[in-house]
Amino acid sequence: MEDNTLGGIALGVIAIILLVLGFSTCTVISPGERGVKVTLGKISPTVYDEGVHFNMPFISHITKWDIKTTTTNIKTQTPTKDIQTATIVYTLAYNLKPEQTANLQREVGKDFYAKLINPVVEGIVKDVIGKQNASELIGNREVVASLIKSKLKEALNSTYFEVTDFNITNITYEPSFMKAVEAKVTAEQEALKAKNKTVQVQEEARQKILTAEADAKAIQLQAQALANNKQIVELEYAKKWDGKLPEFVGGGSIPFINVNKK
Repeated sequence: MEDNTLGGIALGVIAIILLVLGFSTCTVISPGERGVKVTLGKISPTVYDEGVHFNMPFISHITKWDIKTTTTNIKTQTPTKDIQTATIVYTLAYNLKPEQTANLQREVGKDFYAKLINPVVEGIVKDVIGKQNASELIGNREVVASLIKSKLKEALNSTYFEVTDFNITNITYEPSFMKAVEAKVTAEQEALKAKNKTVQVQEEARQKILTAEADAKAIQLQAQALANNKQIVELEYAKKWDGKLPEFVGGGSIPFINVNKK
């Protein structure tokens, strides 16, 4: 009876071992992943696509690598050109090139972000920010982010990665500097408003002068035309005559005579 019990236990143990060995001989690579086989410490140059792949237990294993786009959010502090400490919050989007997974595992390893990506990104961000004045950086954030993105692509796209996006999401400075910037912006807006008002007043005055000059010119031309052409004067008098003769006529030293008086 005891022999039968021991035999059952032994068979159960063997079954479990075989089951474990069965699972350990295959690796499932999911969509968005790639696999790299390591046999007795040697990395195979072959990159395994998604699917089921077999390996020898205790001799080889397959390491999975994520090749989907990865987005990281980073906060860093760096001085500007005018020696202001800027706190920069940015996002970096990148992905591992599928064909480079074996090389990355062999040459860098799993901690590739700390060893390779982060130093490059931090160096480029601080270099570009360090060439900008603090007050200008706020307004030129998109331009600066585009420049950093271009430099990151140049530096990293030739390695194991592909940079797909870079954005600066926030820029802050010391509270005292931010208050000074706000005061400067307010003053500039008020000055612009005053300048626009001055230009408006000057334009209104100019229009009035032009209108007055045009009216005076028209009167002058009309008077000149009347003086040079007496027929026009007579015509104007004729238009306005009501058909009645004057009651007194005369001229010089001769008294006026009432021609209508009987």
